[in-house]
Amino acid sequence: MSNTYYIESFSHVKNGTVYVNGEAIFKTLETDFKSVMKAAYKNLIVDYPKFFKMDNLSKLGVRAAEVLLKEESEKNMAMVFSNRASSLDTDRGYQDSIKDPTQYYPSPAVFVYTLANILMGEISIKHKIYSENCFFITEEFFPETLSPYTTQLLDEKKAEKVICGWVDVDNGKYNAFLYVVAKKGTFVHSDAEINRLYKTINE
Repeated sequence: MSNTYYIESFSHVKNGTVYVNGEAIFKTLETDFKSVMKAAYKNLIVDYPKFFKMDNLSKLGVRAAEVLLKEESEKNMAMVFSNRASSLDTDRGYQDSIKDPTQYYPSPAVFVYTLANILMGEISIKHKIYSENCFFITEEFFPETLSPYTTQLLDEKKAEKVICGWVDVDNGKYNAFLYVVAKKGTFVHSDAEINRLYKTINE
């Protein structure tokens, strides 16, 4: 008999707005990604200067995770993320640094972010969580890819909780949807329920 798990909380970051459990907790009239991230950082009072050194993908993931994990005490938490562009947004910046004739060498500060799963490392460092992690690349948000792996991690007791979801940045477009899966929560952890929560903001 399979175990039943639950979605404890969820967040969205899209169109200049940060949502927690479907409710907007921050909104800005800024439109470009960097201005939105700067305004969200300032208004949600995150004292973490390293934030400004991160690439765009990590900034978005850390921002979406912060509102879910800022009071989280569980450290045995796994991460199962996905997007469609991997680290392409950062890869372009790194390629530009190679082409720049004023640069004597490619930027190591950019190179360190040319893997999509680096954002999970940034979240781990920020919240001091240590467990399994996995990053899937799919054309669109597809919970059917994430949920079996999440359930397996919990069934095998490799984690007490799992933070899952979609974090995608490409050419100035961005969208994040994260949710925490645990033994207790508000919504049953199922593909249908995950899709419903995702679509509360993305439709």
